Order: sequence, then structure tokens, then C-alpha cells
Amino acid sequence: GWARAVRGLLLDVSGVLYDSGADGGVPIAGSAEAVRRIKASGLKLQLCTNETQATREDFVRKLRAMGFDISVAEVTAPAPAACHLLRERGLRPHLLVHHDLVPEFAGIDKTNPNCVVLGDAAEDFTYANLNEAFRLLIGMEKPVLISLGKGRYYKETDGLKLDVGAYMKALEYACDVQAEVVGKPAKSFFESALAELGVPPEQAVMIGDDIVSDVGGAQQCGMRALQVRTGKYRPSDENHPLVKPDAYVNNLAEAVDIILRQ
Repeated sequence: GWARAVRGLLLDVSGVLYDSGADGGVPIAGSAEAVRRIKASGLKLQLCTNETQATREDFVRKLRAMGFDISVAEVTAPAPAACHLLRERGLRPHLLVHHDLVPEFAGIDKTNPNCVVLGDAAEDFTYANLNEAFRLLIGMEKPVLISLGKGRYYKETDGLKLDVGAYMKALEYACDVQAEVVGKPAKSFFESALAELGVPPEQAVMIGDDIVSDVGGAQQCGMRALQVRTGKYRPSDENHPLVKPDAYVNNLAEAVDIILRQ
């Protein structure tokens, strides 16, 4: 029953379309063809990603080079959403983000920071950089910490990698502050992805490899959600105490097969 009356798909990217890696990553078998089939069928498509190691433009360029027919407008990502929030609230960020993401914040005033924005900085998560962010936060009367996603880890071609959530928790603990999450699983982020998709939640399906950020987040918005057995999927996910996907599929290609057969 989960595959009925679907008008649009939200797709996670890392672990669903491809596995990232230092070499640029490798596409997951059948996923580029699955994206082509979604588009040919007339279903709407939006990528809903927590990717913060590259600008949207560079990210799309990488996906296109792997054979994915995707445009920048089809990507909902945390950095542009964070820029919108910063402008709206008059916040001036200190950035602890990956050096390749910095251009996304080009138009934002960063003088005399009154908040910290944390992204998946990878190698830029040095002690010195974390401590600088800590000192700024602890010195604020009302500390504001904005985290671009809150994932625990993700999978690259050479194994699992610590994600931004681990560093978010460290700063939360040190400063006794609660971070605001921009990205999955935040409800407002899924709602903006649905708005860009142009489909109401009950006619959309989210497909991801993260039981909490992808599946749990989407279901809280009234969407159906599938977990793929690719990317960082682990068999223990199937016993998650709180989140039960509407279905498990082996990969994106299988999910698209089932939906298009309806």
C-alpha cells in the first residue's frame, strides 16, 4: 500500500545516489538510471540533502559528472536555508564549516559575530577551530548555535566518518546550550523541500539511508518514508525503538520500480 498515489519523491543523496569519498565518490548501482526514470515518468523530484562540504553548484557539478541529471534548483540543502535564517534574524555568524562551503555565505555580514554556524567541517574540525567557536559561544549573553544537520556519522568509500552532530553535541555540552538544527530532520527543512517539490506531504515519499534524519524526519511531516539498504544502513536499524520506515528497499532502483508499477 505504501506506493500508492505518489506524485513526488524527496531523495537523500549520500548513501542513496552515491557513496562519497576523497576520490569524489562512486555512484550506487542503478541510481542514475533510477533518477532518469523518475523524471521520464512525470513524477516530481527534489534532492533533500544535509551536504555541507561543498556549495550547491559544486555539488551538482559532481553529481552531473557521475551521470545524474540534476539541476541546482532540484537541491534543498542546509547552507542556503541557514543564510535565509541569518538574514531574517539579523544574525552575524562565526563559521565553523568546511572551507569549500564558505562561498555560500559570501553575502552575509560576519563582522562581530553574534552566533556560531556549524557544518560538516571534516579536516577543519581542529582543536583550535572548535575551541575558538566554544570561546565565542560561552562569551555570549544568549549563545546561539546553528547546526547544519545533526547526523552522527555517514559512510564514505573508505568507511564511516564522524558527522557534524558529534561536534554539535560537544559544543552544546561545553556551553550548556541547545543548538538549532537547519537541515534534516528539522520539520521546517522538510517543509521547504516539499514546497520546492510542489507536492503535499501525503503525496510525497522520502527515500534515505538514515533512519533518524531521513525516515523519522519525513514521517513527522506526514510523508511516507523508505529506508534503502545502501549507504550507512545497518541491519540494527531495523530494530530502531522509535522509527519504523513504511518499507525497506534494497536500493533506490528497487523503490522506483515499485512506485512506477502502481
